Amino acid sequence: MKKLGFIVAFGLLMVGSSAFAGGGDGDKTEVQDKKVGLNIGDIAPDLKFKNPQGKEASLSSLKGKAVLIDFWASWCRPCRIENPNVVAAYNKFKAKGFEIYGVSLDKSQDAWVAAIQQDGLDWVNVSDLGGWNSAGAATYGVRSIPGNFLLDKNGVIVAKNLRGANLHAELEKLVK
Repeated sequence: MKKLGFIVAFGLLMVGSSAFAGGGDGDKTEVQDKKVGLNIGDIAPDLKFKNPQGKEASLSSLKGKAVLIDFWASWCRPCRIENPNVVAAYNKFKAKGFEIYGVSLDKSQDAWVAAIQQDGLDWVNVSDLGGWNSAGAATYGVRSIPGNFLLDKNGVIVAKNLRGANLHAELEKLVK
């Protein structure tokens, strides 16, 4: 009987300490149980590339915010047509903790920078200037643009390839 009491007490101690270790925060435990991948529910792989000024900017530096990873290029007409919608979403939700990590598949620094200015892409913009050989596109399996991944504040993928009103609708649910 003493042995059973010891086992029960030990079990309660372990449950209590594991709850304490998690800080009682369900989000932390849920994120710890996820894998890095490209499916909805996976933790998004980190990216780190240079911005137009040559300074490295990482995706992980935006953790704690909802983030749209936006794959695009200056020469991509559908991307440029979608950009006003993305700018509108950014302006609508940035005060609520929304950020964009724009990954360009350009090869020309000048064309990339000009498109950023022309389209008013006032967020984190990065590129390795690799075009279709972009390391970011390879990491995310991007085979067509525009393409995007929406992440929650923990870096978990919650949606993919959102355009138009669908982007705004998903952000309404995610950013409160």
